[in-house]
Amino acid sequence: MPGTRSLSARWRPAPARGWVMSSTPTGRLEPYEIALVRGGPRAAVTVAVLDLHLRGAVGAGRAGTMRTSGPVGGSELPPLTRAVHAALYRSAGMRQLLDRQGVRSALAEARGNLTTAGLLRSFPPGRPRAARRALKDLREQHPLPAVRTGLSARDTLLAVALYGDRALTALAPRFAQEAGLTGRGGTTDHEVPRSSSGGGGFTCGSV
Repeated sequence: MPGTRSLSARWRPAPARGWVMSSTPTGRLEPYEIALVRGGPRAAVTVAVLDLHLRGAVGAGRAGTMRTSGPVGGSELPPLTRAVHAALYRSAGMRQLLDRQGVRSALAEARGNLTTAGLLRSFPPGRPRAARRALKDLREQHPLPAVRTGLSARDTLLAVALYGDRALTALAPRFAQEAGLTGRGGTTDHEVPRSSSGGGGFTCGSV
């Protein structure tokens, strides 16, 4: 695997499929993987839940919970999305969902892949500079949309992956509130730690 210094330069647009990294074995990043780099496990699972909701497979349950609302049709599901659907065999809030074994395993696998690709760092934990540059580039290429009109499902997921709560409240406000994804239910906007400018610690915040 090449070094991470030129990582952002290897990101390029892929027609109808968001963004790819040309140097990775699969050559492709899912929106939930981008969310995991930006905001950690909750952000990634939020994108997976929204993916299932857009497919008609997950809806809001009682008191800020989520539940399956139908089978998953269409193309093969990404690993975390598949794990989230399986984990919602009974209703759960986000905190419960994050604690279910299948979801935890899928997140660990995704985190390992992203660490290998140079987008996350295991020790000290955090997000390397190249990943921050790549997220900045993605945001410049994909501004926050004001409405969902005309957006594909993948573009909607990419917006939430990159912008968190701001995109959720603009593009899926009712589901996000009723399912406990925003408001009193929590937030997707806690960023992954990154190296401080002095190299002596970590700080949280937007890139």
